[in-house]
Amino acid sequence: MVIATSRATVSVGATVSAGATVLPQTAWLARAHAAVLLAAAAVLSGAAAAVLSCAAAAVLSCAVLPCAAAAAAPVQEDFWRVEPVPTPPDVVMEVGSLEWISGKDGGPDLLAVATRRGEIWMATGVEGDLARVTWRRFAEGLHEVLGLAWRDGWLYVTQRCEVSRLKDETGDGVADLFETVSDGWGINGDYHEYAFGSKFDAEGRIWVVLCLTGSGSSNSLFRGWCLRVGERGELIPTCSGIRSPGGIGADADGEVYYTDNQGPWNGTCSLKHLVPGDFMGSPTGNVWYERAPAMGPKPEEPRSGSRIAAEAARIPRLRPPAILFPYGTMGQSAAGVVCDTTRGGFGPFAGQLLVTDQSHSTVMRCALETVDGVRQGACFPMLAGLRSGTLVEQFSPRGMLFVGGTNRGWGSRGAGDFALERVTWTGRTPFEIRRMRLLPDGFDVEFTEPVDPRSAADPASWAAKGFTYIYQSSYGSPVVDDEPCPVEAARPAADGRSVRLTVKNLRAGVIHEIKAAGVRSAAGLPLLHDTGWYTLNRLAR
Repeated sequence: MVIATSRATVSVGATVSAGATVLPQTAWLARAHAAVLLAAAAVLSGAAAAVLSCAAAAVLSCAVLPCAAAAAAPVQEDFWRVEPVPTPPDVVMEVGSLEWISGKDGGPDLLAVATRRGEIWMATGVEGDLARVTWRRFAEGLHEVLGLAWRDGWLYVTQRCEVSRLKDETGDGVADLFETVSDGWGINGDYHEYAFGSKFDAEGRIWVVLCLTGSGSSNSLFRGWCLRVGERGELIPTCSGIRSPGGIGADADGEVYYTDNQGPWNGTCSLKHLVPGDFMGSPTGNVWYERAPAMGPKPEEPRSGSRIAAEAARIPRLRPPAILFPYGTMGQSAAGVVCDTTRGGFGPFAGQLLVTDQSHSTVMRCALETVDGVRQGACFPMLAGLRSGTLVEQFSPRGMLFVGGTNRGWGSRGAGDFALERVTWTGRTPFEIRRMRLLPDGFDVEFTEPVDPRSAADPASWAAKGFTYIYQSSYGSPVVDDEPCPVEAARPAADGRSVRLTVKNLRAGVIHEIKAAGVRSAAGLPLLHDTGWYTLNRLAR
């Protein structure tokens, strides 16, 4: 028995055409039981036959209707189309950075793709028919490029050892001029001494975040620091306290963020706001303050075993993470950072930061706000199932998101050793929590579509709790301080686009998990993702 639906689901050993769903084994058994009841009804009459016929109908509804309902539930593919971009044969395209280069004088637009193996390739046609994409190698012999930025005909490249700039002077599509812009930090060959570079900021500078040596020491100059590099090579020590960055990027206002990863002084992975002069939390690299006199005195040493909120209150220059990603739930290796600047061309999340997780092969959303002068906000799942470890992202002018991946060194849920994928919004709007804003007594939860007022107003549709991690010198942390946060009231707005929640037991320094499993849209649909996690650094007044 086959029931036609809008989505194909094939059981083991079955063959069906697209658009058909095979009933699972339990439904086949129900069919058999219903057939017996109907056969019995056929040889009876009157009330007995009616009872057996009703029983058969009930069996069928229990088996068939849940399958139809499950098939109709929205899935990621309804809203975003993910396609692999063909890469050159026999090239290990472990993507380390991406940059869009707009064509000039009638030339084609280019997607610059840097690899962890030190090559830079230029791809044309990536916004069109992917079968017609062409590639040309622009440069080779570089050292694990994890940052690309285009400016005035030069391609600026962040390598492990320096920021360089490359230029094609002869017009043959291959770089023939290589210049060092700045090499003012140390490197000793340790595997962990990565260097991630940003795009140019409004002042014409690239921000570089430097991993520690071996993930827990600083044996080379400025390892565990953020530096800014100007076009002419000036080097500005900017922030200390960095451990193991996985990416760096700016928001729509030009504020710069990087991802840091679980380890010593990082109980979980996080998104951190880089403010010049601040200390980001790991004291290991603070030995280099003597080489950065403009940064002032070295901050006070944090107390191991404390909480980040308590230490930030004690150490004024310690800036708490804007987002703490629940470890294992939202990933294990936070990486690339990009802002959705498409003004709706990629869906209903314009202005939010999209952050990849290399281990889980996902893209997450971060909706931030400023409370009492400190950035904080909520993270949400967005895209899953990508083909390799998602490391970097780049938007194209037409609002397509390109995601580059690698799994060497860390492993990933995406089984591919490397990948380059194109993500396109289908034009359909998913029913999602768009953002959460902190209130003195709870949260204002905004949705992408109007809610069903009855389900949204029922406190039983919601659940909340708070938890955090230990701020300590040893590796990582278990979940601690886990407490319920009772939802006492839920009041939908008149337009159905938001719900004001009254939530008890709000605490500074705590991740607040808000789950809306019972909320339905005005069209009766469940949320595509029903949970958000709000990192509360400062309470609202």
